[in-house]
Amino acid sequence: MVRGDGAALLSGLATVLVGAGGIVVGLLALSGSRPELDLAWALPLIGVRLSVEPLGGFFMVMIGAVAGVVGVYWIGYAARERLGATPLVGMPAFAAALLTVPAAGTITTFLLGWELMAIASLVLLLTGHRRAPVRAAAVVYAVMTQLGFIAILTALMLLAGAAGADDFDEITTVPDGVANTVFVLTLLGFGSKAGLLPLHAWLPRAHPEAPSAVSALMSAAMVTLGVYGLVRIDLQLLGPGPRWWGVTLLAVGAISAVYGVLQASVATDLKRLLAYSTTENMGLVVLALGAATLLAAGDARAPAMVALTAALLHLLAHAAFKTLGFFGAGAVLEATGLRDLDRLGGLARRMPATTVLFGIAALGASGLPLGAGFVSEWLLIQSLIHTGAGTDAVIALAMPLAVGAVALTAGLGVAAMVKAFGIGFLARPRSDAAATARETSTSMLVAMTVAGLGCVVVAIFPAVVAPMLDRILEVLPAAAGVDPPQLGAIVRLPSMAGSMGPGLLAAALAAALVLVVVLAGWRSPRRPAVSSAPLWACGADDLSARMQYTATSFAQPLQRVFTDVLRPDTELAVTHLAGSRYLVDTISYRTAMSDVVEDRLYRPVLRAVTGAAQLMRRAHTGSVHLYLAYGAVGVLVILVVAR
Repeated sequence: MVRGDGAALLSGLATVLVGAGGIVVGLLALSGSRPELDLAWALPLIGVRLSVEPLGGFFMVMIGAVAGVVGVYWIGYAARERLGATPLVGMPAFAAALLTVPAAGTITTFLLGWELMAIASLVLLLTGHRRAPVRAAAVVYAVMTQLGFIAILTALMLLAGAAGADDFDEITTVPDGVANTVFVLTLLGFGSKAGLLPLHAWLPRAHPEAPSAVSALMSAAMVTLGVYGLVRIDLQLLGPGPRWWGVTLLAVGAISAVYGVLQASVATDLKRLLAYSTTENMGLVVLALGAATLLAAGDARAPAMVALTAALLHLLAHAAFKTLGFFGAGAVLEATGLRDLDRLGGLARRMPATTVLFGIAALGASGLPLGAGFVSEWLLIQSLIHTGAGTDAVIALAMPLAVGAVALTAGLGVAAMVKAFGIGFLARPRSDAAATARETSTSMLVAMTVAGLGCVVVAIFPAVVAPMLDRILEVLPAAAGVDPPQLGAIVRLPSMAGSMGPGLLAAALAAALVLVVVLAGWRSPRRPAVSSAPLWACGADDLSARMQYTATSFAQPLQRVFTDVLRPDTELAVTHLAGSRYLVDTISYRTAMSDVVEDRLYRPVLRAVTGAAQLMRRAHTGSVHLYLAYGAVGVLVILVVAR
């Protein structure tokens, strides 16, 4: 075992350097150059080729920024947790593997980077492998990852075969049948990595059990590479795509967003809540990509451009506030040993800096004004409602439904984040661990502060990232020939009536706060006498934790409204006093939330696979002669089919 602050410091600094390298290379690609590296010796016959174009450069900048901040956080986190050598080496290796994927110049290199990313993340997930939930989550993650990789491998091999090239730059025209097959397979494979329904089952299992720094890197960086795969293959190389591609992406994104936020709104595990929030936000991004594809197919180029801008900006916003959210959850877990919101509370006094920073993350995730996700969600809504009067029936029908899905997601997102912040950090502590919590380490607070500044930049000064977005939009076919939105002090839309000023909103709020402070500090010359009285608490002497909402009770109304979707398992037991039907002794209420998609889809499939495996075991008699007969029959069947 490697112990001590020195090993944690080296691991964290290595991760920071890897992230900084990714930022530099990504900015070079966005500035117009083409960083390339050929390693012919790395793989037999084909080698490894790295070639970063603008789209890959954008994702490298985003992933590098997240990795750099995670490296700073990792220094304090790993030192306190006394981690072994494997996770300390695995963290910078994971960051490097993440950067390899958008830097890949060939299909083979892309697949290599994708598999290295999966292996490194699985190793880090198994950091706490002595616990049964960690091992179970790792099994689910490994199976889902490999199934997704099979779909991606098949799709890219079909693409390479049809194009006659392994290099991405040489892939030009592909037959429609192959392109449609590739789209379906990549949606399955990359959608699984992005946490889209119904392939999201690994995400709410893996994120809560992984170390918090690993959860941040997985949710804010690795998951976004699923979106990168969809944009790179389907929207850039094969794009803009036919109408049904857009409808499919729109539907999958809307369902994922609504279902993810529903699960987040009733979750009581803080990290599980953030994991479902990732499904919600990736759903919004894919919804925006679907809207752009559909609008481009209907020749509504201006709203398609706005939708693409919304998708890319929301990726940046999600990377910022989700990194900060998992950092905050990690700080709480490190200070209290708890993830259960029902047992937290009162942390605002014990951990004031963490409370403020997590509040910034919650504001960003809720999509409210001055939050990191507000501008991108506003752009998405504008693209859906400004489709023009001459659009066709499919667009006229799909867009109002999409607006409803986004609006429902935004409302439930506010409820989920109010629960996470209000129940987890405010009011009175509901456990001794929460009552005795202490503020986290300096390096962790520094990393959280940097992530918080990232949220502020995206929320109030989107002009900072506008040049990057404009450079990427130039290479996407769906956005060809249209001016991008102006993300300045006033956000203006191309060829549309609509504008909004996030900086002006922030200035107005700051002025209002200053005015309130000035008025509150004003006193008349004759101050009234101050008297004290006992706190009124419904007849009690003082307030207690039993008088406040828990996370479960806060979510109860939503659970009742959406009971047909969530399918909660509830039980109410009433015990009467002896000899009386009317006098109640005790009442106990139990509710358990599960993932209905997993229960209704995955469990039957697993039972069927298990049953088939049991039948196959009967064929394993131990007879060599019988096995040879099986082989002969198999060869005969193949020959007949081939003929």
